[in-house]
Amino acid sequence: MHHASIRTADIHKAIAFYEQLGFTVRERFTTGYTLACWMTGLGGRIELIQIPEPKPAPDAFADEHYVGYYHLSFDLTEVTSDLSTWLEDLKAKNAIALETAEAQIEPLKILLKPEQQQIGDRIYEVAFIADTDSLPLEFIRILR
Repeated sequence: MHHASIRTADIHKAIAFYEQLGFTVRERFTTGYTLACWMTGLGGRIELIQIPEPKPAPDAFADEHYVGYYHLSFDLTEVTSDLSTWLEDLKAKNAIALETAEAQIEPLKILLKPEQQQIGDRIYEVAFIADTDSLPLEFIRILR
């Protein structure tokens, strides 16, 4: 896959959020009518596109009847030995950014704390957080 594209209400807040996750802006551009960028990190590439006059996104995480793209998933098996520790570090980084009054940073929204899930013959550690537009992001680790 080349990239996943995310429409956002505020590209500057979205960039600040994804930078906390370890993404880096690689290209800034316009799509003809609005700001956009490509960011790389966690083994992938995302495209952020700022939408003029945005409407709130549906709650894909909580609405069991939602149909459509559900979430992006990032494999942190090689990044961390423990999702709980990784999430605590992310919360601490977010809290410091909030204290220093960085205008683009918002409080971290945890949708699902790390838990184990079996899929096939593997056990995964899984957690979900929401981005600045409340879109769900999944983080997984292969345990065995």
